[in-house]
Amino acid sequence: MERPTRFEHHRYVGDKRTQVVYDLDSDTVPTDAIDELMEARTYLCFGPDTLVEASNRGYRPHPTCAPTEDA
Repeated sequence: MERPTRFEHHRYVGDKRTQVVYDLDSDTVPTDAIDELMEARTYLCFGPDTLVEASNRGYRPHPTCAPTEDA
């Protein structure tokens, strides 16, 4: 999947509507969901750009995006 331009320096993108976070570096990221998310403009990035930070904000990983980051 080609990384969305707005997220060229971010690994994780969250969907504000569903509180789901996607790992853009994952081979299994659902591209149709990311495309729809970019079109709807209901996304956000995390600072720091970690799965732990996304979790701290109440987001959960998408089932097809297995977390691979070391805590």
